Amino acid sequence: MYQDRIVLCGANAYEQKYYFNEDFDSLPTHVKQELQIMCVLFTEENGGILTLEFSEEGELLFQTSALEADARYDEIGSVLRIKQLRADKHDLLEALETYYKVFFIG
Repeated sequence: MYQDRIVLCGANAYEQKYYFNEDFDSLPTHVKQELQIMCVLFTEENGGILTLEFSEEGELLFQTSALEADARYDEIGSVLRIKQLRADKHDLLEALETYYKVFFIG
């Protein structure tokens, strides 16, 4: 169905926007809200752009990027924050991976 990776959601500190892939609209509202809060807070704290993407195998990946001239972006802080999010939101992230594997991969 999809090539390589599919974006679940993301936030952009530069444009102050949040994106949610409508293909996942069947997720419960509280899950969508939790994803939005998580992504927006991440970009507010660290700057740059964060996207949550599913790999071909169904693994949920955190991808960050930043403009070269972005003095606010904290690369080390981003890695540490992602590690913390993975620990704090383990159950949610695991459930999302299972959801993706069942409904999108088959």
